[in-house]
Amino acid sequence: MNTFIAKRDWRIPCAAALALLVLAFAFQLHAHWASFLQWCLSTQITLHRYLVMYLLQLNNHQYSGGIWLLTGAFLYGVLHAIGPGHGKFIVTTYLSTNQESPLAARVVPFLGSLMQGVSAILFVFILAVGFNLASGDLSESRWYIEKMSAVLIGCFGAFVLWQALKSLRVQKRRIHTLKPLHRHSADCGCGHHGVGADIAQADWKTRTGVVLAIGARPCSGAIMILLFANALGIVTWGIMAVMTMALGTALSILGLSLAVRYARARTVAMFGESASQLSWLVPAIKMIGGVLIILFALVLFLTVIPISANGDYIAAGC
Repeated sequence: MNTFIAKRDWRIPCAAALALLVLAFAFQLHAHWASFLQWCLSTQITLHRYLVMYLLQLNNHQYSGGIWLLTGAFLYGVLHAIGPGHGKFIVTTYLSTNQESPLAARVVPFLGSLMQGVSAILFVFILAVGFNLASGDLSESRWYIEKMSAVLIGCFGAFVLWQALKSLRVQKRRIHTLKPLHRHSADCGCGHHGVGADIAQADWKTRTGVVLAIGARPCSGAIMILLFANALGIVTWGIMAVMTMALGTALSILGLSLAVRYARARTVAMFGESASQLSWLVPAIKMIGGVLIILFALVLFLTVIPISANGDYIAAGC
């Protein structure tokens, strides 16, 4: 018994130190947030100009520019994942509040990131090629799509919140009837108790929602590059650049998802036994995650890039 208490004693100072570290990081991030956003924007514009230069080289039959175009697009995708974005927020919130299998933790964020490239291609092909819209009309269409994607992300947050509330009702019924759904010991390792529980289990609906929430909002940079490639008449190279860009983002998001899953597993291992009595903890965390996703969707909805009458790719320095 004393050994068990001693094993638990070190968890409290570790948790306090971790909380202080997170608060210090959050404070520093808040203090330098404006500078960080300015750096992201200037870096993005610089990369845009390099990619446009490589497209112009291809248009002049300098095919070495194609290699640099794909390399630059891949690096753009990797660096794009470093800056603030909805995909990283959704993946972090989803994996930290849901116990996912190793395969799903890899496949779902990867597919969602690749879908961003596909949605950018569909946007340009349907509107620019199919309907032959002018640059200003394309910018307006992009504005509406980003608004709708923000609403979709908010709906996904509401779905997560609804699942958490539903799981709380199930727990209340279980407490009232005093009949457990299944019998097992505290150390059975089945993952159906404590913070390791997945009360609102992640089925194909939730996973599809994550993929759609990430992928339905196409990368503005991908749209701009593809529009410029279409204006030059080298759409194939534009498509390859966009999908290479999406691959770079997908690999970065994949690394983030593995890190979040590992952190969650370590937290479960550290606090699982002591939190096993708090059956409300998992749905409460999921409710917080759902609310955060809804608030983030509201921020996205209110901060969509304004419509440019001359075209987005011109306004972005292309």
